[in-house]
Amino acid sequence: MRCIPSAASRAGRPPVKKVQIAQFGEPEDVAECVECPEVGAPAADEVVFDVLAFPINPADISFCQGRYRLKPELPATPGAEGAGRVVAAGSAVTGVKPGDLVINLDRQNWAQRCRIKANRVVVLPRETDVLQAAMIRINPPAAMLLLSDIVADLGPGDWIIQNVANSAVGKLVTLFARERNLHTINVVRRDDAFRELHDDAAGAWVVDGPNLAASVAAITNNAPVRLGIDAVAGSATSRIASCVVDGGTVCIYGAMSGEDMAIPASELVFRGIEIKGFLLGRHLEQRSALEIGQIYSQIAERVRDGRINTSVARIYSIDDIKDALAHARRGGRGGKVLVAPNGLNALSDG
Repeated sequence: MRCIPSAASRAGRPPVKKVQIAQFGEPEDVAECVECPEVGAPAADEVVFDVLAFPINPADISFCQGRYRLKPELPATPGAEGAGRVVAAGSAVTGVKPGDLVINLDRQNWAQRCRIKANRVVVLPRETDVLQAAMIRINPPAAMLLLSDIVADLGPGDWIIQNVANSAVGKLVTLFARERNLHTINVVRRDDAFRELHDDAAGAWVVDGPNLAASVAAITNNAPVRLGIDAVAGSATSRIASCVVDGGTVCIYGAMSGEDMAIPASELVFRGIEIKGFLLGRHLEQRSALEIGQIYSQIAERVRDGRINTSVARIYSIDDIKDALAHARRGGRGGKVLVAPNGLNALSDG
């Protein structure tokens, strides 16, 4: 399927392609590749960059369905992540120049070209793999900050527990915990996930269930578990809390069950369990631009040395966004589905 032509292209001016939804619904039904006018030259404090690659994330699917926490005015362009190459910088911009590889801290990345404020991009080392760069804005810093921001004095030898440990964030939590010499208890929901992963990753692995606390106590030899990380909510919150030491913390960063968290009042009243919520944007907003840049620099270093390497199932053209969305929603993909809005050749240019 080709992009819907714009008035600009019909008038002979070069168009720019982007993905647009005019209504909420099933993503492959409502998402369209459309042509629109050029984004124009940057203002003094802006940059223009060509989007080289963007992934299709679960949050993007929810965005198209109208189920995400952000519901913009329609029509709207999705896209929480992406990497691009700067083609122009405004006269007052310092620290960002044409040719720089950047990630966009704002949304609407599903386009060939974007123009945004210069302070909303993070410059990555030039040698960073473009496909990996397109996937580092959300999951890696979320995993990093879940360990640094929730319980400030976590130290070597401390135990933490997390569910959905076989997810992208879960695997990254395990990686960062290992680097900090933290002990992890990694909870998965199915026996097949346990068999697939427990031999290949650090920490202890256990299948979720009503006897989770007893299983965890056996693994830790009754050592205190100071932090529980929950991405499921519903009754899973209670099971995670039951594993945490009195006065410990449970942090919720997702609700894969689609339910509100369910935890007995006694866990809070008598055991002093503290419940916290985590939203990446809120934690980044508490930091300076320099501190944010340092976080992504550390992540890019791990990409370069192979510690962070997300598998890619397939790369699509922006013209084929409907096929890409359908693929992203299928199980057993073996990796992320990405789109290269400016073509495969652009991935290696520069």
